[in-house]
Amino acid sequence: MNIQEKNTLNSIEMNGQEITFDIHGDADGPVILLLSGWAQDHRLFKHIVEPLSKRHKVLRMNYRGHTDPLTFPEDFGPSDQADDIIGVLDALNIKQVIPVSTSHGGWANMEITDRLGIERIPQTIVIDWIMIEATGEFVKSLQDIRNPNTWFQARRDLFNHWIGISDNKDVKDHLDIEMASWGFDMWERSCRRIEEAYNYWSSPLKRMKALEEKRPIVHIYSQAAVEGYEDIQQKFADENPWFDFKVIKGDTHFPTLESPDAVVDRINEFVAAHSLVSK
Repeated sequence: MNIQEKNTLNSIEMNGQEITFDIHGDADGPVILLLSGWAQDHRLFKHIVEPLSKRHKVLRMNYRGHTDPLTFPEDFGPSDQADDIIGVLDALNIKQVIPVSTSHGGWANMEITDRLGIERIPQTIVIDWIMIEATGEFVKSLQDIRNPNTWFQARRDLFNHWIGISDNKDVKDHLDIEMASWGFDMWERSCRRIEEAYNYWSSPLKRMKALEEKRPIVHIYSQAAVEGYEDIQQKFADENPWFDFKVIKGDTHFPTLESPDAVVDRINEFVAAHSLVSK
């Protein structure tokens, strides 16, 4: 295993790709793995990594192509992301982990959750992921961003929707500085892979239901995807008692930046409750 320091991150080659990560804390609680969505990186978790590290060892990992926006990797998708994640966990000799993914990083999360089984991933957490089938409006947004003639304005429209009425500086900077640093190559790929995932699985709820081994999963979010969103999830939870959801007060798609204390509390509560049950 050849791990090198790159700025404040560690760098490792995995499956021919550079993967960067950092590790915080050495508490006895379960290892927490923080995974962003597409066109994001470890900075999405800057407000929650240290509080979480008081109870857990916390691993932040950037996907291939997500360390330097000016690099252009060969095409990849959630299965490749899962290959890399599992490779890094193995290289670091991490035997058991609880993934915490945001947005459409959930597809890679479900892939590693399915592959590694309940012994190695006993619980899973997803944050602000669109749980329902893709609406026509959402699909149009994905397709417009894949079009080189319309992608820039379509991305701007998406950013405006995500931030809602908020004037939160961290969220604005995350959108306008961090996410905007990735160009058409990454945005086209991400939207294509996200649309493919919805076409194949229909929805994240159905993806979860297809897991070979069911285990506790919680969805933590602020921004409701549609009217009646809570009712949809409650119906699913009633039929699948391993699933739960927690609504955090907030105006945006980014609760780890907007409401970090609440996110940390929900994660710690969920992990503690189910760790006790499993003992």
